[in-house]
Amino acid sequence: MKIEPYLFFDGRCEEALDFYQQVLDAELLLLMRHKESPEPPPTPLPAGWGDKVMHASFRIGDTLLMASDGCGSGTPAFQAFALSLELPDAPTAGGIFDALAAGGSVQMPLMKTFFSPCFGMLSDRFGLSWMLIVPE
Repeated sequence: MKIEPYLFFDGRCEEALDFYQQVLDAELLLLMRHKESPEPPPTPLPAGWGDKVMHASFRIGDTLLMASDGCGSGTPAFQAFALSLELPDAPTAGGIFDALAAGGSVQMPLMKTFFSPCFGMLSDRFGLSWMLIVPE
């Protein structure tokens, strides 16, 4: 059994995928737009959503993630979880932290803690929470 996160970006999925490709070297594996679906949606989509992302899968390091714009039902609420990103060293963590934090908000700046030489928490411009850690 395994768990793979599925993220809903309410109309900003393609923008998020481009951002994660630039910042995290994410590899886009599949992208299907609503208009490419072999079946009509179970509920009507908002006008103009044919080009929005119905389903995407992408890889960051060894982790597979999936994403979508959803069906236009409202603002995404990435609450009660964070994606934890392990990085090899403090300089790498600093660069990625700053890039992810641009347009977002920092909950805890990168700093030395009792469990890591470099740890920080933020929400990116899409509202997705991240914890960056360099292992001891």
